[in-house]
Amino acid sequence: MNLKPSLPSVLLAALTVAGCATGGGARLPENSGKYNQELGAKVVLMDDAAQRSVTCSALQERALPDGRLEVVAVLRNRETRRIQVQVQCVFKDAQGIGTGDETPWKDVILTENSMENLTFASMNALAKTYTVRIRQSR
Repeated sequence: MNLKPSLPSVLLAALTVAGCATGGGARLPENSGKYNQELGAKVVLMDDAAQRSVTCSALQERALPDGRLEVVAVLRNRETRRIQVQVQCVFKDAQGIGTGDETPWKDVILTENSMENLTFASMNALAKTYTVRIRQSR
């Protein structure tokens, strides 16, 4: 009978022991503060191309007579070339939690150094704040 352990079984035992040595229990999420701009910002640029090419020059918000929130975002093309982006508005409650009310992504073509006004309206009166999201068109 061969009592000499094989290399794979020794490695498996070492990994098992090493995994147990770190301890159990609850842990804090990693990088929880790194990618959370959408929690507080009114406008977020979702990729490098959008960040390089687009800015939001102005925001206007108002409550409609029926209690819904209306947002007007003025986008500006920072490039000397025509670009195409997609824009969406995510409506949130007073605590900044999404209400499930998001507009569909809208394709927007911005000519050289131009500005474009985009208007969004929430579907119900739950929306108290929002985030306008901008990404490069695919």
